[in-house]
Amino acid sequence: MTTHTIIDTQDVKAVNTGAKTQSSLYAAHQKVFPKRAEGTFRRLKWIIMAVTLGIYYLTPWIRWDRGPFAPDQAVLLDMAHRRFYFFFIEIWPQEFYFVAGLLVMAGVGLFLVTSVVGRAWCGYTCPQTVWTDLFIKVEELVQGDRNARIKLDKAPWSFRKLSLISFTHLIFLLISLATGGAWIFYFADAPTLLKSFVMGDAPFIAYATVGVLATTTYIFGGLMREQLCIFMCPWPRIQAAMLDEDSLVVTYNDWRGEPRTAGTKKAAAAGLAVGDCIDCNACVAVCPTGIDIRNGQQLECITCALCIDACNAIMDKIGKPRDLIGYSTLRDYNHNMDIACPDATDDVWGRIDPTRVHKPGGGFIDGLKHFDWKIFFRVRTLIYLGMWSLIGVGLLFLLLTRDRLEVNVQHDRNPIAVKLSDGAVRNGYTMKILNMVPEPRTITLTIDGPPGASMAIAEMPEVVGRSAEVEVQPDKLRALHVFVSVPAQLLQPGKTNFRIVVSDKQSFETDSYEAIFEVPENMK
Repeated sequence: MTTHTIIDTQDVKAVNTGAKTQSSLYAAHQKVFPKRAEGTFRRLKWIIMAVTLGIYYLTPWIRWDRGPFAPDQAVLLDMAHRRFYFFFIEIWPQEFYFVAGLLVMAGVGLFLVTSVVGRAWCGYTCPQTVWTDLFIKVEELVQGDRNARIKLDKAPWSFRKLSLISFTHLIFLLISLATGGAWIFYFADAPTLLKSFVMGDAPFIAYATVGVLATTTYIFGGLMREQLCIFMCPWPRIQAAMLDEDSLVVTYNDWRGEPRTAGTKKAAAAGLAVGDCIDCNACVAVCPTGIDIRNGQQLECITCALCIDACNAIMDKIGKPRDLIGYSTLRDYNHNMDIACPDATDDVWGRIDPTRVHKPGGGFIDGLKHFDWKIFFRVRTLIYLGMWSLIGVGLLFLLLTRDRLEVNVQHDRNPIAVKLSDGAVRNGYTMKILNMVPEPRTITLTIDGPPGASMAIAEMPEVVGRSAEVEVQPDKLRALHVFVSVPAQLLQPGKTNFRIVVSDKQSFETDSYEAIFEVPENMK
C-alpha cells in the first residue's frame, strides 16, 4: 500500500523581497504573525529565555550573608553609599576599572561569538529578542497559533476580538511592569523597597524608573518587535561587518534545494531534476521578522534558526536529508555551489543541477563540504579568545591581590610649617584611612621618619609618639588631622621624605604613603 505524505503549504509572503531588491524603508509596516516552531533550536531558545528571565527577575531576591555591618542582598548597586555588591565581591568607586574590564570582556566576547556563529547574540540572548519571544508566546496562548491570529486580525471588531486583544495587552502590561519593577530592586533592599513601593512610600525616582522601563518594554516588545531590530538597533550593522567567509550563519543551501517544486513525485515521474525544496514556505511562516531565508542573507535575519527547525521537520516528513536550511560558512557554500552550478551567471538558481550533488541511490557526493569544527580554531577566533582570556585573568588577578586597606595623605599648605616655642618645627597632615571590609578594624598608624620625629593626632589628644591605634568603622573612611614635629637639633632644611604606614595586625594588610616634611630656610 502506498502512503502519501501531505505537506501543508503556508500562505505567507516575506515582508521584503530579499537581498537583491530590498523594499523601501518608507513602506507601510507589514504585521508579522510567526507560526509556532518545534525543534532543537526552538528548545534552545526556550532554555535561554528561562535562564535569562530567571536571572533578571530573581537575582535581587537572593540573600548573601556579609555580616551585621553590610547588606545581605547578593547583588546590590548601593548608590547612596557608592558600593557595588556582587555576592562575595564588593566594588568601591575607585575600583570601577573592574566594571570597565567586564564591559570590555563583554565586547570582546561578542566579537568572538559573532566571528564564529554570526548574529547569535541577536537570535538568542538580546533582551529585545527574549522579551519579544515571551510576548509572542503570550499572544499565541491567548489568541491561538498563526492562522487564528491572522483570522482575528482581519475580523471586524466584536466583543470576542476586543476581549482577546485587551486580555493580551493586559498581560503585556503586567509583564512590562514586572520588568521595570525588577530593575529597581537592584538598587535597594528588594523586600524593603517592594513594601514601600506598594504602600506608596517609595522615592519618586523608583516610580519614575518603573514607569519608563515598563513603557519601553511594552512598546518595544509588545508593539514594535522586529521593527526595533531592523530600523533602530545599530548592532545588526556592526555584526554584519564583523562576519567573514568562515563565520557560521543560517543559510539556505540552494545548491541542493533548487529548482523548487511542489510536486516532487510528479517531477520524478516526468524525469525532471528537481531540488529538495518543495516551496512549502514553512521557513517564512516561523520567522519572527517575516523574511524568506531562501532569498539569501538579509539584514532582518537575527539568526534565531527557527527556519532550520521548520525545514528539518518538513524534510523528515518527505524523507529528505536534513539541513536544507542550516548553519554554513560562506566558503563551504561557495564550494558546493561551484559543484552544483559550474557555469555561474546572474541567473544562478535557474542553472543549478541537483544531480551534480546527489548520488543516484540517494545521499550526497563525497566532494561536498559540510560543517567542520576546525573553523572554531582559526586565527581570528583564537585572537579574540586570547584577548578575552587575558582580560579575564588580569581582572581575576587584580581581584585576588587587591588591598582592602588604604591611606591617603594631604599636606597642609597654609601654613606649610609652624615653629614651636622650643625651636621644633611642625608639619600638619590630613590622613584618610579607608577600611574596605564590612567589619570594624583596629589600624596601627606609624610614621617611618624623619629622624627623631613624633606625631600628635588632633582627634586623639592622648597620642604622642611615632605610632597609634586607630579604630575604623566597617566600610568607612576615617579622617585624622596629624601633626608631625621634629626637634630643633635634628632639623634638616628643605624637604625630607618619610613614610606614613597603616597596618592591620589581624589580616596582615598594610599600606603606606610617601610624604614630605618641609623646613623653610627661615625656621632653621
